[in-house]
Amino acid sequence: MAKWTAQHEAPEPLEGPVVATVTGGTIIWFALFLVQLPFYGWFAGRGQLWWVWTCAAGGFLGLIGIWYVRGRDAALKRHAAQAEAAAQAEAAAARSDGAKPAEPDA
Repeated sequence: MAKWTAQHEAPEPLEGPVVATVTGGTIIWFALFLVQLPFYGWFAGRGQLWWVWTCAAGGFLGLIGIWYVRGRDAALKRHAAQAEAAAQAEAAAARSDGAKPAEPDA
């Protein structure tokens, strides 16, 4: 049987408000944890304490996620600014040499 290979290119990944999404999810996890705390005894009596601690873990892992996506977002912005500066410097050098500026890659 032949190995399956894709016949087309993969689409570009979607970019959206990642920091806001992760922050919102983290807030929801912590809110669920706080809502469940008054019922700690009820959950303990039924062997369902994992509900409470899952929400706490989700909130704390969300804090790590916020740290990560903020750093990623800053790195993407730095890279875009460096690429723009390099393109402007190349265009300025081309104008000073009297040469035609290079076409940007599409």
